[in-house]
Amino acid sequence: MPRYRALFRTPEFTPLFLTGAAHTAAQTVAGLGLATLVFRATGSPLLSALALFGPSLAQLVGATTLLSATDRLPPRAALTGIALFFALGTAVLAVPGLPTWAAFTVLLAEGLAASLGAGVRHGLLNEILAREDFLLGRSVTNMAAGACQIAGFAAGGLLIALLSPRGTVLVGAGCYLAAALLARFGLGARPPRAAGRASVAETWRTNRRLWSSPARRRCYLALWVPNGLVVGCESLFVPYDPGRAGLLFACAALGMLAGDTAVGRFVPARLRARIRFPLQALLAAPFLVFVLDPPLPLALFAVALAAVGYAASLLHQERLTALVPEELGGHALGLHSSGMVALQGVSAALAGTLAEYTSAGTGMALLALVSLAVTCALARAETRAVGSTSATPTGARPSPRRDRRRTA
Repeated sequence: MPRYRALFRTPEFTPLFLTGAAHTAAQTVAGLGLATLVFRATGSPLLSALALFGPSLAQLVGATTLLSATDRLPPRAALTGIALFFALGTAVLAVPGLPTWAAFTVLLAEGLAASLGAGVRHGLLNEILAREDFLLGRSVTNMAAGACQIAGFAAGGLLIALLSPRGTVLVGAGCYLAAALLARFGLGARPPRAAGRASVAETWRTNRRLWSSPARRRCYLALWVPNGLVVGCESLFVPYDPGRAGLLFACAALGMLAGDTAVGRFVPARLRARIRFPLQALLAAPFLVFVLDPPLPLALFAVALAAVGYAASLLHQERLTALVPEELGGHALGLHSSGMVALQGVSAALAGTLAEYTSAGTGMALLALVSLAVTCALARAETRAVGSTSATPTGARPSPRRDRRRTA
């Protein structure tokens, strides 16, 4: 059974882990503060949801233009520069009297930078860890994200009460600065993973190559769509219960932490393929209760239970890395991350629109129902593909795959 102690003894893993944790804490604290600012100023559930998750939409643009740079930049310099950019942009968001349109312009720029940073970070993790340690490493980084979200949303709610939403945004800027310092002085100087010049054309070429495999397409859709729709549900926590939104977010982060711990540490390899889609169905099903406007204890339990299902993304990521050539690891994982958060932004916009015309609870239930339907459809497609492969006549050779990853 893999052990955490050996993982943290791996050179450069600890500073990369701490850099990601500081980035998540910054994003959580600043996002809650900004969403509260926007909701108080406009009273709009749609704009509030977009303030919290809207930058994700910009990552769709980054995924189609910038991703070829993820494997062609020195990781330490890239992560340091991106964190500094976030610190500056978040400080601008705290400027008194900043127009709403200007705030969303800054968020758009941050989303573009985030599409590049995610690929660099995930690609570096894949480079630091041995292949057999990847699932545990991703589990630990997800656990850190969950813990930082729990602490971040709790601290954000407290800071909003003690200081102000604007002061909370400034605290988030300080956390981004800490992430920049950790990256600069904690990581080693590594060369880029790939040669050549980054370009939009190269990004499109590699995206088409990654998307050409049906198995990889199913992995990407499973990582993007069901999770994105459930994040749309979470984007309505502020309009659903403004006074307790931080508590709802904290329960979601707690559930995600529990799921990642269980899957990364205790689920044996032989069971991982079997539980991928049932675990993802758990992600959506508990949100159906919100159509009944449940009491707070039941709402908190449903949110925590649903978030356990986020651990299914670890299993889909493990499957994806097995299908991708090593030299495209950063690009492939960056495409996953950018597509995932882009779908989160789309879902946040859709959730806000539904809440405008119905209610926050009804919007959450509708998105959860669609997420559940997509998960079931992908599970059926996976079953048919596996059945078709097993039915290949004896002696017949399956079609060669250009991108089959080399194995030891």
